[in-house]
Amino acid sequence: MAVTLDEVRRIARLAHLEVTEEELPRWAAELGKIIDYVNELAEVDTANVRPSTDPASPRAPLRTDAAEAGLDRDAALSAAPRTHDGAFAVPAFVDES
Repeated sequence: MAVTLDEVRRIARLAHLEVTEEELPRWAAELGKIIDYVNELAEVDTANVRPSTDPASPRAPLRTDAAEAGLDRDAALSAAPRTHDGAFAVPAFVDES
């Protein structure tokens, strides 16, 4: 599909890209090739292909769901710059007044 220079200018403006006048013909040709390839893919018969959510990794390996001991409170709070009443103290960031 032929992409006009005006279309390239418009796409570049919408995408906030700076494209020089010298680059316009190259971009038009490249975009035309991309559109042609997408159109070619659209012609592929996929009627007998099962849907897949992730073709690269159909089954992700899962670890066992087992409870493990974590840090006790004193160990966790020992590295905190500030604590208050047995918890992490953080600066207020929401004005609730």
